[in-house]
Amino acid sequence: MRLFGSSLILAGTALGAGMLAIPMVLSQFGFYASALLMLFIFSGTTYSALLLAEACTKTKGHCGMSTIAYLTLGSKFKHFINALFYLLLICLMIAYLLGVGDLSNKILSGLGLNASPTISYTAFCLVMGAVVASGTKHIDKLNRALFIVMVLMLFIVIGYLSSDIHLNYIDQASHYSFHDVVKYSAVIFTSFGSMVVIPSLVKYNEGATPKQIRNMVLLGGLIPLVCYLAWLFAIIGNLGVHAVSQFHSISELISSFSENKPFIKEVSSIFSALALVTSFLGVSMALYDQNKDAVSSNTLLSYALTFILPLVLTKLFAHQFVGMLSYAGMVLVFLAVWGPLAMVVKLRQPDFVSIQERVQLEGSYTAGGGKVALFVTFTFGVVVFISWFMK
Repeated sequence: MRLFGSSLILAGTALGAGMLAIPMVLSQFGFYASALLMLFIFSGTTYSALLLAEACTKTKGHCGMSTIAYLTLGSKFKHFINALFYLLLICLMIAYLLGVGDLSNKILSGLGLNASPTISYTAFCLVMGAVVASGTKHIDKLNRALFIVMVLMLFIVIGYLSSDIHLNYIDQASHYSFHDVVKYSAVIFTSFGSMVVIPSLVKYNEGATPKQIRNMVLLGGLIPLVCYLAWLFAIIGNLGVHAVSQFHSISELISSFSENKPFIKEVSSIFSALALVTSFLGVSMALYDQNKDAVSSNTLLSYALTFILPLVLTKLFAHQFVGMLSYAGMVLVFLAVWGPLAMVVKLRQPDFVSIQERVQLEGSYTAGGGKVALFVTFTFGVVVFISWFMK
């Protein structure tokens, strides 16, 4: 159950943003082209996640990202990785806090209560912070319950929409070019980007076999893939490619269903809230463990850096950070693809393996595929990196 819960943390971290963005981004390509693109991105991100899991299991003590970078690539690369890691995690924290504040304000207003978004996301952040600081075991239990309810809500919506599926809509596709496919591949890449929690989960599952670690990562990637495909099939099958392409936000999409199916609005709101919460749990856990690994093992200091600092930045620089989110995904290429790739290349060198104080091979995991898979992973990172400059 611990490994299963860890897979759900991986999946929940990915699902938050992806479920809201994928219909508007991919509908223009039609279902079949979109499914192929998602399979391509899933393959690249999952193998990169397996490389990071290998690096985590082969370094002494199953450490955090900062220590793993230092043990494998040295102090200069460690500082580079830390800077990128903090940039990405804090931007995501701020985005999720703003989303929670906005959603909470709308839900409370519907109940006749008045609470500003600032009060809503502050209370949420401090409460979730207490859960995260209490340990991965408690995060696992809470996330497991929330994730099961979230997926249930999702498939209730999909099941409800399935009664109006038009199969001829599934065959539709707008006119698009290879340039368009590459341009939007970065958005899908971010939707599978849950690797930030892998160091925490490998440490949480210390003692697990290499096969169990591999299966944890694979299941954590497969769950979002299945959810994304089912969600996209239901959306396109109901409205058609051309209709969905006209929407600019998830609220417009939900409103289009709510006219004839008011039940969808309530269930979709619950799903959206849970998606934000599970993503926030995963990202805040990664940031908290990073602070304990890179800054201080003091719980109060790590708590303040993880939860109080993002709250202050959300209040002071919300607009700037939200604008930065469109560029923050480029950071993920270094962290999720090239970073783990460089670590594994170093760890697999015969002269590096002999450094006993840094490497532990007994019970460690090694991703398959050899040098060919490593080269393909590097090329995958280049494609996603280029796509960010084509927006």
